[in-house]
Amino acid sequence: MTDMPRDQDTSPWLRRLPLIAVVIAAALGAFFLRDQLSFDALAENREALLQFRDDNYVLTALGFVVIYALVVAFSLPGATVMTLTGGFLFATFPGVLFNVTAATIGAIGIFSAARLGLGDRLAARMEAGEGLVRRIKDGIDENQWSMLFLIRLIPAVPFFVANLVPALVGVPLSRFAISTFLGIIPGALVYTSVGAGLGDVFARGETPNLGIIFEPHILLPILGLCLLAALPMVLKAVRGKKGL
Repeated sequence: MTDMPRDQDTSPWLRRLPLIAVVIAAALGAFFLRDQLSFDALAENREALLQFRDDNYVLTALGFVVIYALVVAFSLPGATVMTLTGGFLFATFPGVLFNVTAATIGAIGIFSAARLGLGDRLAARMEAGEGLVRRIKDGIDENQWSMLFLIRLIPAVPFFVANLVPALVGVPLSRFAISTFLGIIPGALVYTSVGAGLGDVFARGETPNLGIIFEPHILLPILGLCLLAALPMVLKAVRGKKGL
């Protein structure tokens, strides 16, 4: 007796429930939490947060990672503020480790929801397709590592998009997780270091410079990493032309 196909084992709507939950949570979060997970909220509660951290360091660290992961997994507003908070509470290190770990866990959550709801079926259709659709799928498959690192390193690519696209083109979970963890380190390190200096910013009554990542001394090294990530694709393209 053969196994039933996966599509027949599980109701399509049941498979899509996690993705539907993400969409609903994102919509509700955008409406109800936009003022709760904000820089102003962090500034107003900074003393209480620091006191709680001092009294319960391990619990604070675990709670922070869980909350940050949920913010990312459900695409709630405030991911940047959470990164700043990681630096503010735990300094640049281990704050950056907590930030990267939490963001990766959350990214895996939304990736899995999208893959379960749409990704496998869409990837199968692209695999069976012809012409332009098939060429796009083949191009992504041939350069998965480079593409995954590029979408993480380029600051202009929204984190939500970088989580969804790989799920919809059949990227393996392990490859997605590794490239996410390593690829977000540069940006996370920048914002965590900004968060680590929030004490002085609060004292001056100012707001942090979140555009620092686009300043030349920060952006140029990140663009250098982007070029390094794209190098295998360039070399493959050059070799392909020489083979013609």
